[in-house]
Amino acid sequence: MSNKAEKAIEIAEKITDLYETNRLLEYEPYEYQKRFHDAKDMSGRLARQRLLMAANKTGKTFCGASEMAFHLTGRYPEWWQGARFSRPITAWAAGNTTANTRDIVQAEMLGEPGDEDEFGKGSIPKQYIVGTPLRMPGVPNAYQSLNVKHVSGRNSKLIFKSYEQGKMQWMGKAVDVTWLDEEPPQDIYSQALRAALKSGGIVFMTFTPESGMTEVVTQFMTKLGQSQALYHATWDDAIHLDEDVKKEILAALPPHERDMRSKGIPVLGSGLVFPVSEDDLKVEPFALPEYWPRLCGIDFGWDHPTAAVWIAWDRDTDTIYIYDCYRKSAETPVVHSAAIRERGDWVPVVWPHDGSQHDKGSGKPLAELYRKQNVNMAHKHFENPNGGISVEPGIMDMLQRMQTGRFKVFNYLNLWFEELRMYHRKEGKIVKAHDDLMSATRYASQSLKFASTGRPKKRPRKAINTYDYYGSYQEGAYV
Repeated sequence: MSNKAEKAIEIAEKITDLYETNRLLEYEPYEYQKRFHDAKDMSGRLARQRLLMAANKTGKTFCGASEMAFHLTGRYPEWWQGARFSRPITAWAAGNTTANTRDIVQAEMLGEPGDEDEFGKGSIPKQYIVGTPLRMPGVPNAYQSLNVKHVSGRNSKLIFKSYEQGKMQWMGKAVDVTWLDEEPPQDIYSQALRAALKSGGIVFMTFTPESGMTEVVTQFMTKLGQSQALYHATWDDAIHLDEDVKKEILAALPPHERDMRSKGIPVLGSGLVFPVSEDDLKVEPFALPEYWPRLCGIDFGWDHPTAAVWIAWDRDTDTIYIYDCYRKSAETPVVHSAAIRERGDWVPVVWPHDGSQHDKGSGKPLAELYRKQNVNMAHKHFENPNGGISVEPGIMDMLQRMQTGRFKVFNYLNLWFEELRMYHRKEGKIVKAHDDLMSATRYASQSLKFASTGRPKKRPRKAINTYDYYGSYQEGAYV
């Protein structure tokens, strides 16, 4: 072999090694992963407590491992808009047991345990790992802690933990970043929060809700507070999964686990308001006939997002089609009005009774503020077809439509389906959380008498590009 050939092989091996030991270079987050990294709470501020409740095989664990690597090294990508640390940090990364922490969390961050050739092929670039990690006594190939070179020139410290150690081993320390890759018991989660509060740090979780509506899951689904954020990821959010793989996995699962494994929905005690298959609701987007009446329902945001849903009504089959939705927090009626007009300023908008309340800033009724922005608001607030504003009649009508095939949703409306999965009852009552789009849908679906075909005849039809609550691009909807 010539010297030139040997040199070429050597260079190729170095390039291969560079990429294998710098997996962060390959990390181009899916849209759901980026939203999770950049998470804001309901008020639009940085969320310091986050939960990614995701289906299996969606990339949730490497999502968590990648974020940890960014914080430990201080080397953030250009697209990063989440929490940042300009100094070295102390971090915890944990799983259910020490063995699970080793096989999943440690493996994703450092490479396959027990294989020296694989060390440094995780999310933390090998050149930033300082020295030899401290081993965990009594557990083969498990690490207890290691140092990571920070961009400042000093070292961050990563400590591996497990829930089986008990809460006493989680007490007393100040920790900047905690990553929990399996659902933790409430007492462990509480200790992780206390450790974060001492340093002004963050806690984030990535797991599939295998245990159903546990205390931790319930907190995020029903009692979401200040500085908290909840995200969902389903198989539809993971483009690396093809349809054959999905079918193969589903076929091997018990029926009661399929929604949990494929959609990240708690399997026990979920009490979903609409216990129907999403696949039965989804349709491919199509050009809506101009003779189908259109209508928009809006749910005003006060301490939660403002949300709107657009429907088209096929009167021949009495079928409702949801073709667009909008949700945005911490913005003024001017911003929301512009988004509504963009989707067709001729479309009537039905609104709830709280639109009659006076805006704190202007002192004017909220609905009137939208009218002044040329939004085609209905002349009065929402009422059920038979009178009143109670929730249950509309819910029952929507459920009946879903069960009889007369309720369809364009399949790209991920935000709408995200809320559908979280919309549930507790002790028979609908939980008033994560229900903004669901409420807007109810207002529209129960107000078909206001639907209109009033599109200007000469106005060209076009597909608009919209942005969701998190600023994420969504496919065009026909207006």
